[in-house]
Amino acid sequence: MQANTLELIALILFIVALIHTFSAKIFERLAYRYPNHAGAFHLLGEVEAVFGFWSMVLIVVMFFMVGKTEAINYLDSRNYTEPLFVFVIMVVAATKPVIVFTSACVRSLAKILPLPSTMAFYFLSLSVVPLIGSLITEPAAMTLAALMLRDQVYKQQISTKLMYATIGVLFVNISIGGTLTPYAAPPVLMVAATWGWDLSFMLTHFGWRSTIAVFVNALVITLLFSNQLKALKPQRLENSIHIPPSVVLVHLAFLLGVVVFAHHPPMFLGLFLFFMGYVTAYEHYQDPLVLREGLMVAFFLAGLVVLGGMQQWWLEPIISKLSPTALYFGATALTAITDNAALTYLGSLVSGLSPEAKYYLVAGAVTGGGLTVIANAPNPAGYTILKDYFPDQEIGPLGLLLAALGPTLIAIIAFMVLPGPH
Repeated sequence: MQANTLELIALILFIVALIHTFSAKIFERLAYRYPNHAGAFHLLGEVEAVFGFWSMVLIVVMFFMVGKTEAINYLDSRNYTEPLFVFVIMVVAATKPVIVFTSACVRSLAKILPLPSTMAFYFLSLSVVPLIGSLITEPAAMTLAALMLRDQVYKQQISTKLMYATIGVLFVNISIGGTLTPYAAPPVLMVAATWGWDLSFMLTHFGWRSTIAVFVNALVITLLFSNQLKALKPQRLENSIHIPPSVVLVHLAFLLGVVVFAHHPPMFLGLFLFFMGYVTAYEHYQDPLVLREGLMVAFFLAGLVVLGGMQQWWLEPIISKLSPTALYFGATALTAITDNAALTYLGSLVSGLSPEAKYYLVAGAVTGGGLTVIANAPNPAGYTILKDYFPDQEIGPLGLLLAALGPTLIAIIAFMVLPGPH
């Protein structure tokens, strides 16, 4: 595991970025203490800006160490498809017609369940919607679930415990809920083509286990906080009844188009530009688009791509030397401090991995996807949508970690203990 000076600096900056992520509140306090520089401190206090900021520092260092050409070549060598896609899918999925349609479907399904309406809605938002992520992709599912939970749960008077427990289950269920197909979860997508994992493989090895874990997680938290959930008042989106079905269908068509062309930026960006024109033409059916939020999430992920791209020298040897079981728990732990898609991508570069090792690497990566904000690509989207409703408008990293431990344990049991092909 030898590294050159630049790689060591990149590792140091990566560690600093991690520390910055877990201590973002400090900058918010500095903003109040030094009002003349409040804008800069508020920016540094935004978790979504952390990795973008430190990736900029890395590029500046590269300019001085290896020159302008090498620095630009490194930036050009990175793949920014995922940040761009997450931005587009987040904006499209968060539009009022899509939210109204999804919410109406969940409410209709909730009437079938033998639970009070608010409990049923909550349960389905944390179970069915994450599983839908296997069809519409995890970032879209995260955006829909977070917005529905925001409007129906977080905007009401609920305890801080319920706030954290909800986002812990949401992050874990989104991470594992996208594994029913080979294209929806970023860590699966990174290896599916290379390892020949098709729909049948995903369903038989991952899908049924993920489904069990998702429903168990959602049911446990619904029952644990049943008293608070029963006390919630059903909320209705203003003017939702006035959105014509044709407008909803057009939005869903754009959403489908973006998903279909998820790996082709010219296509989904072109669709997005047409979508922006359509939204402008029918703005009376819209709420303000989440452009700022989407851009911040994309900035976060792009920074992770730049900084994470220089961590291969120490991650790859670790992956290649672990036994399958150790690889599972190692991947779960490493996912908490680095994007799980980057982790599985590095695993796909390692030759000679056994089928069992490949399974445990990806299973571990999705299992740990809810432990931190940076563990899974859709997490920053959920963080951005819900953070303003937490104390001090911040989701504490320790609180998130503790809240996600229980659901993560259920996922571990599902992937490690349940019988079946591994």
